[in-house]
Amino acid sequence: MRDQLPAKGLIDLDLEELVYTSQLPGMVEEVSSPGVGLPATMKAWVFERYGSPEVLKMRDVPLPAFRDSHEVLVRVHASSVNPADRHNLHLPFIMRKGRGFFKPKEGRPGLDLAGRVEVVGKDVKDLHAGDEVYGVGRGAYAEYAVSDGSEVAPKPTRLTFEEAAAVPIAAVTAFQGLHDRAQVRPGQRVLINGASGGVGTFAVQIAQALSAQVSCVCSARMLEWNKSLGVERVFDYSREDFTKSGQRYDVIFDTQLNHSLAAYRRVLNPGGLLLVVGAGPGSVGKLLPKLVFKGMIGTRIVGPRSKFFVASVRKPTLVALTELIDAGKLAPVIDKRFPFEQVPDAYRYLIEGHAKGKIVVTI
Repeated sequence: MRDQLPAKGLIDLDLEELVYTSQLPGMVEEVSSPGVGLPATMKAWVFERYGSPEVLKMRDVPLPAFRDSHEVLVRVHASSVNPADRHNLHLPFIMRKGRGFFKPKEGRPGLDLAGRVEVVGKDVKDLHAGDEVYGVGRGAYAEYAVSDGSEVAPKPTRLTFEEAAAVPIAAVTAFQGLHDRAQVRPGQRVLINGASGGVGTFAVQIAQALSAQVSCVCSARMLEWNKSLGVERVFDYSREDFTKSGQRYDVIFDTQLNHSLAAYRRVLNPGGLLLVVGAGPGSVGKLLPKLVFKGMIGTRIVGPRSKFFVASVRKPTLVALTELIDAGKLAPVIDKRFPFEQVPDAYRYLIEGHAKGKIVVTI
């Protein structure tokens, strides 16, 4: 039914025409106009309390609303599941400031998205109705989502919507970490610890695109895939410990933080960098102490030189990724696809920790 929406309904939105309110229990009030030719309601996943994937419910809700004139309304064709989505569903009490201590202020999950622009705010100059885009938005597990115009970019022409939805958060994390923070240079030795996951599979490819000498640590299931990329050395973490290999690295891009600081220091060259972008699988309540006391405080006291890094999805990075993708140097690895009706199952699969690459939701 959504594919039958009339093209004449695609309009630019003047925020002076604010005509309806979108609000669910536990959510902040938003005001906007749905636009001519668009449905008044949509199907979306929501959660009205914190907890496990069982708290997710599919509802018929009003279309999402703009908060300012720099936003766009996207008809979502696909999304993907990230650790951040899981953490937002079950935040520790001490991390709920501004989000609602006892119930979520905004209970619409989902960040990554790929789809078509339906409506643009009056201050958005580089996007137009009908454009195919990818990036992040608010409440992407829905038929429509709102994105800031600076957080989406034209979709890579080589990718389907499903493939594009697998890219944003994971690939931006890998690119900003290796290119911007670590400033990897040609010929440097780079090790990717956690090369089986969504971020890791992008990091291996991006490090190679930067002409580094790449080694990686992955599961047995991903050994052949990594070898096929021409990676210098591949460690099966169930059989080998890279910290005992005798090899030294200029940069360790680490999504796991599963070795002692002394072990990391032993395999880094003088002046080498441990770039921490994650701490392995688990709830945020379990991972936070590990990140704080080991990844942030511990490295300051006993070394090695390290940076803790959280990505920010912005258009310039998405454009850089698009160039790599369309040049054939970068491609998403999709482990499993879930239909829109099975979003809680996609969460459960992520929590199990068996995903190799990305988990995609088709809408």
